[in-house]
Amino acid sequence: MGIISWIILGVIAGFIGSKIVNKTGQGLIMDIVLGIVGAIVGGVIFSAFGASGVTGLNIWSLIVAVIGAVVVLWAYHQISGRRAL
Repeated sequence: MGIISWIILGVIAGFIGSKIVNKTGQGLIMDIVLGIVGAIVGGVIFSAFGASGVTGLNIWSLIVAVIGAVVVLWAYHQISGRRAL
């Protein structure tokens, strides 16, 4: 997957994940960063259970990335002390 694909997937996953976790979003740059990190985390989580992780710019990868972004956002809020959910 190219860098543009990772950015697009990161924007979408970060936006959806931030809406799920705290309804307001973190801002464009933070949504991109947390979405890309979430895609990586989601890929690791799914790979640990034997499923395929992020495979490209498709729906399955988006689902994996959103789940990873929710996990990353939850951890971010726990560490930063900001209320999540």
